[in-house]
Amino acid sequence: MRVVIVGASGNVGTSLLEALAAEERVKSILGLARRRPRAEFAKTGWVEANIETDDLESRFRGADAVVHLAWRIQPSHDLPALRRTNVGGSERVFRAVAAAGVPALIYASSVGVYSPGPKDRNVDESWPRDGVPTSFYGRHKAEVERALDRFENEHPAVRVVRMRPALIFKREAASGVRRLFLGPLLPSPLVRRALIQLLPAVPKLRFQAVHSRDVAEAYRLAVVSDVRGPFNLAADPVLDGPTLARIFEARAVRVPAGILRGAAGLSWRLRLQPTPAGWVDLGLGVPLLDVGRALSELSWRPRRGADEALLELAEGIRTGAGLETPPLAPRSGGRARWRELVGGVGTRDL
Repeated sequence: MRVVIVGASGNVGTSLLEALAAEERVKSILGLARRRPRAEFAKTGWVEANIETDDLESRFRGADAVVHLAWRIQPSHDLPALRRTNVGGSERVFRAVAAAGVPALIYASSVGVYSPGPKDRNVDESWPRDGVPTSFYGRHKAEVERALDRFENEHPAVRVVRMRPALIFKREAASGVRRLFLGPLLPSPLVRRALIQLLPAVPKLRFQAVHSRDVAEAYRLAVVSDVRGPFNLAADPVLDGPTLARIFEARAVRVPAGILRGAAGLSWRLRLQPTPAGWVDLGLGVPLLDVGRALSELSWRPRRGADEALLELAEGIRTGAGLETPPLAPRSGGRARWRELVGGVGTRDL
Protein backbone atom coordinates (compact mmCIF):
# COMPACT_ATOMS: atom_id res chain seq x y z
CA MET A 1 0.00 0.00 0.00
CA ARG A 2 0.95 3.61 -0.61
CA VAL A 3 -0.39 6.12 1.93
CA VAL A 4 -0.38 9.92 1.73
CA ILE A 5 -0.66 11.84 5.01
CA VAL A 6 -1.70 15.48 4.77
CA GLY A 7 -0.39 17.32 7.82
CA ALA A 8 2.07 14.57 8.72
CA SER A 9 4.42 16.70 10.85
CA GLY A 10 2.11 17.35 13.82
CA ASN A 11 1.06 15.56 16.98
CA VAL A 12 -0.98 12.73 15.43
CA GLY A 13 0.89 12.77 12.11
CA THR A 14 4.24 11.88 13.63
CA SER A 15 2.65 9.10 15.68
CA LEU A 16 0.93 7.76 12.57
CA LEU A 17 4.22 7.76 10.65
CA GLU A 18 5.65 5.51 13.38
CA ALA A 19 2.61 3.21 13.30
CA LEU A 20 2.59 2.85 9.50
CA ALA A 21 6.34 2.30 9.40
CA ALA A 22 5.74 -0.85 11.46
CA GLU A 23 2.85 -1.99 9.25
CA GLU A 24 4.15 -4.52 6.72
CA ARG A 25 1.24 -3.93 4.31
CA VAL A 26 2.28 -0.30 3.91
CA LYS A 27 5.23 -0.04 1.53
CA SER A 28 5.60 3.73 1.16
CA ILE A 29 4.36 6.90 2.82
CA LEU A 30 4.28 10.44 1.48
CA GLY A 31 4.13 13.12 4.16
CA LEU A 32 2.72 16.51 3.14
CA ALA A 33 3.57 19.52 5.31
CA ARG A 34 3.72 23.28 4.87
CA ARG A 35 7.35 23.23 6.00
CA ARG A 36 9.72 20.33 5.51
CA PRO A 37 10.72 18.67 8.82
CA ARG A 38 14.24 17.69 9.78
CA ALA A 39 12.98 14.49 11.35
CA GLU A 40 13.14 11.30 9.30
CA PHE A 41 10.76 8.36 9.48
CA ALA A 42 11.02 4.92 7.92
CA LYS A 43 9.29 4.46 4.53
CA THR A 44 8.48 8.20 4.45
CA GLY A 45 9.27 10.87 1.90
CA TRP A 46 8.39 14.53 2.47
CA VAL A 47 6.83 17.12 0.17
CA GLU A 48 6.17 20.75 1.09
CA ALA A 49 2.58 21.63 0.20
CA ASN A 50 0.03 24.20 1.31
CA ILE A 51 -3.48 22.76 1.10
CA GLU A 52 -4.91 26.22 0.42
CA THR A 53 -2.99 26.78 -2.83
CA ASP A 54 -0.71 23.95 -3.98
CA ASP A 55 -1.40 21.08 -6.35
CA LEU A 56 -2.66 18.09 -4.41
CA GLU A 57 -4.05 15.83 -7.12
CA SER A 58 -0.63 14.87 -8.50
CA ARG A 59 0.63 14.05 -4.98
CA PHE A 60 -2.41 11.85 -4.31
CA ARG A 61 -2.34 9.94 -7.61
CA GLY A 62 -1.53 6.25 -7.09
CA ALA A 63 -2.25 6.33 -3.35
CA ASP A 64 -4.32 3.59 -1.74
CA ALA A 65 -5.40 5.95 1.05
CA VAL A 66 -5.17 9.63 1.93
CA VAL A 67 -5.21 10.59 5.61
CA HIS A 68 -6.17 14.24 6.12
CA LEU A 69 -4.82 15.61 9.40
CA ALA A 70 -3.93 19.20 8.47
CA TRP A 71 -5.57 21.81 10.69
CA ARG A 72 -4.72 25.24 12.10
CA ILE A 73 -5.47 26.45 15.62
CA GLN A 74 -3.36 29.61 15.42
CA PRO A 75 -3.44 32.52 14.74
CA SER A 76 -6.58 32.64 16.88
CA HIS A 77 -6.95 36.40 16.27
CA ASP A 78 -7.28 35.84 12.51
CA LEU A 79 -10.41 33.76 11.97
CA PRO A 80 -10.56 34.26 8.18
CA ALA A 81 -7.04 32.78 7.87
CA LEU A 82 -8.02 29.79 10.00
CA ARG A 83 -11.15 29.16 7.96
CA ARG A 84 -9.23 29.34 4.67
CA THR A 85 -7.06 26.45 5.84
CA ASN A 86 -9.47 24.42 7.92
CA VAL A 87 -12.55 24.60 5.71
CA GLY A 88 -11.31 25.74 2.30
CA GLY A 89 -8.16 23.62 2.47
CA SER A 90 -10.12 20.54 3.55
CA GLU A 91 -12.53 20.97 0.65
CA ARG A 92 -9.52 21.14 -1.72
CA VAL A 93 -8.17 17.90 -0.20
CA PHE A 94 -11.52 16.18 -0.75
CA ARG A 95 -11.73 17.33 -4.37
CA ALA A 96 -8.18 16.17 -5.05
CA VAL A 97 -8.92 12.73 -3.57
CA ALA A 98 -11.81 12.35 -6.01
CA ALA A 99 -9.84 13.68 -8.99
CA ALA A 100 -6.88 11.39 -8.28
CA GLY A 101 -9.09 8.32 -7.91
CA VAL A 102 -7.96 7.48 -4.37
CA PRO A 103 -10.13 4.66 -2.99
CA ALA A 104 -9.98 5.64 0.70
CA LEU A 105 -10.12 8.95 2.59
CA ILE A 106 -9.56 9.07 6.35
CA TYR A 107 -10.34 12.43 7.92
CA ALA A 108 -9.32 13.84 11.32
CA SER A 109 -12.54 15.11 12.82
CA SER A 110 -12.85 15.64 16.58
CA VAL A 111 -15.06 15.57 19.66
CA GLY A 112 -15.33 19.28 18.85
CA VAL A 113 -17.70 18.52 15.96
CA TYR A 114 -20.47 17.56 18.37
CA SER A 115 -23.24 19.82 19.60
CA PRO A 116 -23.42 20.41 23.37
CA GLY A 117 -24.33 17.24 25.17
CA PRO A 118 -24.42 15.31 28.45
CA LYS A 119 -21.61 15.07 30.98
CA ASP A 120 -23.15 12.21 32.96
CA ARG A 121 -23.28 9.61 30.18
CA ASN A 122 -21.51 8.81 26.91
CA VAL A 123 -22.91 9.43 23.44
CA ASP A 124 -22.25 7.52 20.24
CA GLU A 125 -21.43 8.77 16.75
CA SER A 126 -25.07 9.65 15.98
CA TRP A 127 -25.04 12.69 18.30
CA PRO A 128 -25.80 15.98 16.42
CA ARG A 129 -22.79 17.59 14.71
CA ASP A 130 -23.23 21.35 14.87
CA GLY A 131 -20.30 22.16 17.16
CA VAL A 132 -20.29 24.64 20.04
CA PRO A 133 -21.39 27.96 18.48
CA THR A 134 -18.87 30.16 20.32
CA SER A 135 -15.92 27.95 19.37
CA PHE A 136 -14.33 28.56 15.96
CA TYR A 137 -12.80 25.09 16.26
CA GLY A 138 -16.21 23.47 16.71
CA ARG A 139 -17.79 25.55 13.95
CA HIS A 140 -15.02 24.66 11.49
CA LYS A 141 -15.12 20.96 12.37
CA ALA A 142 -18.89 20.90 11.84
CA GLU A 143 -18.61 22.74 8.53
CA VAL A 144 -15.96 20.36 7.23
CA GLU A 145 -18.04 17.33 8.18
CA ARG A 146 -20.95 18.78 6.22
CA ALA A 147 -18.62 19.12 3.24
CA LEU A 148 -17.61 15.51 3.77
CA ASP A 149 -21.28 14.48 3.80
CA ARG A 150 -21.62 16.03 0.35
CA PHE A 151 -18.41 14.34 -0.80
CA GLU A 152 -19.70 10.92 0.28
CA ASN A 153 -22.99 11.45 -1.55
CA GLU A 154 -21.18 12.48 -4.74
CA HIS A 155 -18.46 9.79 -4.53
CA PRO A 156 -19.99 6.67 -2.97
CA ALA A 157 -17.15 4.47 -4.25
CA VAL A 158 -14.65 6.21 -1.97
CA ARG A 159 -14.34 4.61 1.45
CA VAL A 160 -14.62 7.49 3.94
CA VAL A 161 -13.63 7.21 7.61
CA ARG A 162 -14.00 10.00 10.18
CA MET A 163 -12.02 9.86 13.40
CA ARG A 164 -13.51 11.83 16.30
CA PRO A 165 -10.97 11.73 19.13
CA ALA A 166 -11.01 13.50 22.47
CA LEU A 167 -8.03 15.69 23.45
CA ILE A 168 -4.81 14.12 22.17
CA PHE A 169 -1.61 14.16 24.24
CA LYS A 170 1.94 12.82 24.09
CA ARG A 171 5.26 13.93 25.51
CA GLU A 172 6.77 14.88 22.16
CA ALA A 173 3.86 17.23 21.41
CA ALA A 174 4.52 19.30 24.52
CA SER A 175 6.35 22.24 22.94
CA GLY A 176 3.70 22.51 20.24
CA VAL A 177 0.84 22.33 22.74
CA ARG A 178 2.46 25.02 24.90
CA ARG A 179 2.78 27.39 21.92
CA LEU A 180 -0.73 26.73 20.62
CA PHE A 181 -2.66 26.92 23.88
CA LEU A 182 -0.57 28.28 26.77
CA GLY A 183 1.66 30.91 25.19
CA PRO A 184 5.15 32.25 25.86
CA LEU A 185 4.58 33.60 29.39
CA LEU A 186 4.20 30.20 31.07
CA PRO A 187 7.40 29.23 32.93
CA SER A 188 7.69 25.62 31.80
CA PRO A 189 9.79 24.40 34.77
CA LEU A 190 6.84 25.19 37.06
CA VAL A 191 4.69 22.51 35.38
CA ARG A 192 5.52 19.79 37.87
CA ARG A 193 3.43 17.91 40.39
CA ALA A 194 5.38 19.13 43.43
CA LEU A 195 4.65 22.77 42.55
CA ILE A 196 0.97 22.40 41.56
CA GLN A 197 -0.89 22.84 44.83
CA LEU A 198 -4.31 24.03 43.67
CA LEU A 199 -6.40 23.17 40.60
CA PRO A 200 -9.75 24.68 39.57
CA ALA A 201 -12.80 22.45 39.76
CA VAL A 202 -15.36 23.92 37.35
CA PRO A 203 -18.85 22.44 37.29
CA LYS A 204 -19.57 20.74 33.93
CA LEU A 205 -15.92 20.94 32.90
CA ARG A 206 -15.61 17.20 32.37
CA PHE A 207 -13.67 16.03 29.33
CA GLN A 208 -11.79 13.08 27.87
CA ALA A 209 -8.30 12.54 26.50
CA VAL A 210 -6.38 9.88 24.63
CA HIS A 211 -2.73 9.25 23.86
CA SER A 212 -1.47 10.28 20.43
CA ARG A 213 -0.02 6.83 19.72
CA ASP A 214 -3.34 5.18 20.56
CA VAL A 215 -5.07 7.53 18.13
CA ALA A 216 -2.44 6.66 15.52
CA GLU A 217 -3.20 2.99 16.02
CA ALA A 218 -6.85 3.65 15.21
CA TYR A 219 -5.78 5.41 12.01
CA ARG A 220 -3.49 2.49 11.10
CA LEU A 221 -6.37 0.07 11.55
CA ALA A 222 -8.60 2.26 9.40
CA VAL A 223 -5.98 2.38 6.64
CA VAL A 224 -5.60 -1.39 6.38
CA SER A 225 -9.22 -2.39 7.15
CA ASP A 226 -12.39 -2.11 5.11
CA VAL A 227 -14.27 0.06 7.60
CA ARG A 228 -16.32 3.16 6.88
CA GLY A 229 -17.97 5.90 8.87
CA PRO A 230 -17.23 7.74 12.12
CA PHE A 231 -15.35 6.47 15.16
CA ASN A 232 -15.17 8.09 18.60
CA LEU A 233 -11.79 7.70 20.33
CA ALA A 234 -11.14 8.30 24.03
CA ALA A 235 -9.56 6.65 27.06
CA ASP A 236 -10.52 6.42 30.73
CA PRO A 237 -10.72 8.10 33.16
CA VAL A 238 -12.92 11.10 32.44
CA LEU A 239 -10.99 14.22 33.51
CA ASP A 240 -12.68 16.73 35.83
CA GLY A 241 -11.58 18.91 38.73
CA PRO A 242 -11.42 16.23 41.44
CA THR A 243 -9.77 13.73 39.07
CA LEU A 244 -7.16 16.27 37.96
CA ALA A 245 -6.46 17.12 41.60
CA ARG A 246 -5.89 13.43 42.32
CA ILE A 247 -3.62 13.01 39.30
CA PHE A 248 -1.46 16.00 40.24
CA GLU A 249 -1.73 15.39 43.99
CA ALA A 250 -3.22 18.85 44.44
CA ARG A 251 -6.33 20.34 46.03
CA ALA A 252 -9.39 21.08 43.92
CA VAL A 253 -10.84 24.56 44.35
CA ARG A 254 -14.35 25.20 43.03
CA VAL A 255 -14.35 27.98 40.41
CA PRO A 256 -17.50 29.20 38.61
CA ALA A 257 -17.40 28.64 34.86
CA GLY A 258 -18.05 32.34 34.24
CA ILE A 259 -14.89 33.35 36.07
CA LEU A 260 -12.77 30.87 34.11
CA ARG A 261 -14.32 31.99 30.83
CA GLY A 262 -13.91 35.67 31.68
CA ALA A 263 -10.25 35.21 32.62
CA ALA A 264 -9.56 33.33 29.41
CA GLY A 265 -11.30 35.94 27.28
CA LEU A 266 -9.61 38.93 28.92
CA SER A 267 -6.11 37.45 28.86
CA TRP A 268 -6.61 36.48 25.19
CA ARG A 269 -7.74 39.97 24.22
CA LEU A 270 -4.71 41.41 26.05
CA ARG A 271 -2.43 39.04 24.06
CA LEU A 272 -1.22 37.37 27.25
CA GLN A 273 -2.08 33.88 26.05
CA PRO A 274 -3.34 32.45 22.72
CA THR A 275 -6.53 30.62 23.75
CA PRO A 276 -9.88 32.44 23.34
CA ALA A 277 -12.83 31.83 25.64
CA GLY A 278 -14.47 29.60 23.04
CA TRP A 279 -12.16 26.80 24.11
CA VAL A 280 -13.63 26.98 27.63
CA ASP A 281 -17.10 26.81 26.08
CA LEU A 282 -15.98 23.78 24.09
CA GLY A 283 -14.79 21.98 27.22
CA LEU A 284 -18.00 22.83 29.02
CA GLY A 285 -20.23 21.88 26.11
CA VAL A 286 -19.02 18.81 24.25
CA PRO A 287 -20.44 15.46 25.35
CA LEU A 288 -18.55 12.47 26.67
CA LEU A 289 -17.78 9.89 23.99
CA ASP A 290 -18.88 6.28 23.72
CA VAL A 291 -16.07 4.38 21.96
CA GLY A 292 -17.99 1.13 21.50
CA ARG A 293 -17.92 1.29 17.71
CA ALA A 294 -14.12 1.62 17.62
CA LEU A 295 -13.84 -1.30 20.04
CA SER A 296 -16.11 -3.60 18.05
CA GLU A 297 -15.47 -2.65 14.40
CA LEU A 298 -11.83 -1.52 14.50
CA SER A 299 -10.76 -3.87 17.31
CA TRP A 300 -9.12 -0.77 18.80
CA ARG A 301 -8.09 -0.58 22.45
CA PRO A 302 -6.30 2.37 24.07
CA ARG A 303 -3.13 1.10 25.72
CA ARG A 304 -2.65 4.17 27.92
CA GLY A 305 -5.07 5.94 30.23
CA ALA A 306 -6.11 9.56 29.85
CA ASP A 307 -4.32 10.30 33.12
CA GLU A 308 -1.08 8.74 31.82
CA ALA A 309 -1.30 10.77 28.61
CA LEU A 310 -1.89 14.00 30.54
CA LEU A 311 1.01 13.40 32.93
CA GLU A 312 3.26 12.58 29.99
CA LEU A 313 2.31 15.87 28.34
CA ALA A 314 2.88 17.84 31.56
CA GLU A 315 6.32 16.32 31.98
CA GLY A 316 7.08 17.16 28.36
CA ILE A 317 6.08 20.80 28.92
CA ARG A 318 8.29 20.96 32.01
CA THR A 319 11.32 19.62 30.13
CA GLY A 320 10.65 21.36 26.78
CA ALA A 321 10.17 18.08 24.89
CA GLY A 322 9.45 18.00 21.18
CA LEU A 323 10.36 16.56 17.79
CA GLU A 324 12.30 18.00 14.86
CA THR A 325 9.25 19.05 12.90
CA PRO A 326 8.13 22.71 12.64
CA PRO A 327 4.91 22.25 14.68
CA LEU A 328 6.63 20.30 17.47
CA ALA A 329 10.24 21.55 17.63
CA PRO A 330 11.15 23.26 20.92
CA ARG A 331 13.04 25.96 19.03
CA SER A 332 10.14 27.02 16.79
CA GLY A 333 9.26 29.92 19.09
CA GLY A 334 12.79 31.26 19.03
CA ARG A 335 15.31 31.75 21.83
CA ALA A 336 13.49 32.88 24.99
CA ARG A 337 10.27 32.53 22.92
CA TRP A 338 10.96 35.87 21.27
CA ARG A 339 9.12 35.00 18.03
CA GLU A 340 5.94 34.33 19.99
CA LEU A 341 6.24 37.59 21.91
CA VAL A 342 7.28 39.86 19.04
CA GLY A 343 4.73 38.38 16.65
CA GLY A 344 1.85 38.97 19.07
CA VAL A 345 0.47 36.12 21.12
CA GLY A 346 -2.20 34.35 19.07
CA THR A 347 -1.67 36.57 16.00
CA ARG A 348 0.91 34.45 14.19
CA ASP A 349 1.22 30.80 13.34
CA LEU A 350 4.83 29.84 14.06
